Amino acid sequence: MFNRNSFLDSIPPVVKNLLAINIILWLATLVLPGFLRRWGIDADLTDILGMHYWASEKFNPAQLLTYIFMHGGFNHLFFNMFAVYMFGSALENLWGPRKFLTYYLITGLGAGIVQQLFWTVEYQSLINAMNLAIESNSGSLLVPFEGELMKYFRITGLAGFDTASIIEMKEMFLNLPVTVGASGSVFGLLLAFGWLFPETRLMMLFIPVPIKARIFVAIYGVVELFLGVANFSGDNVAHFAHLGGMLFGVIMILLWKKKNTLYS
Repeated sequence: MFNRNSFLDSIPPVVKNLLAINIILWLATLVLPGFLRRWGIDADLTDILGMHYWASEKFNPAQLLTYIFMHGGFNHLFFNMFAVYMFGSALENLWGPRKFLTYYLITGLGAGIVQQLFWTVEYQSLINAMNLAIESNSGSLLVPFEGELMKYFRITGLAGFDTASIIEMKEMFLNLPVTVGASGSVFGLLLAFGWLFPETRLMMLFIPVPIKARIFVAIYGVVELFLGVANFSGDNVAHFAHLGGMLFGVIMILLWKKKNTLYS
């Protein structure tokens, strides 16, 4: 017979609290806006706590951490929290609560920083074109970018846009990107698990054969890099944030290894 209390007691404290915080905030995103609307308050937790592009008026530096506790839907939440439970429990039992939480937060922060860098590179040419069009008071300079802008807006008569219209479009564009989810930290956990428990065999859903954790991590890393570079149309997953979580995980593990504190 399943003993719920025994199961909960088996989950280490930081992992347990991370699961609780993420679940509570996900429920809050569903319930709180409607409740506050009755009082005339329009509050979108994803908009407030999700990570916006640094040049957006909606960006707040705290979002570099708060975004890892927000999720876009039940499936997003479930799979991330399942991974936190599976991989995080083993790592917290090895490292202890404080070290595990430090690793979790820094890999999430690193994932956010890498995503910001990716956005900066990806959007720079378009933002520069918008700035030039604003200065010249002419939307004709944006005509070569019409195809790219069509990914975000339904626009016609772009060449006739004046400064005010371009400024409005630029502000809307800068406010569009928002990232949520613990995936950056999860990929950091996956990296650490593969590093510290390399021979543990894991099962991938699309490969019905158990494979070693180090191979599992390598496959995930290569797939994320490919998907990030390919940037397929309609793909709104922050692949470079995932890689950022792994990158900062590598940095932390190497630092701890150099100090001979990796296993303590």
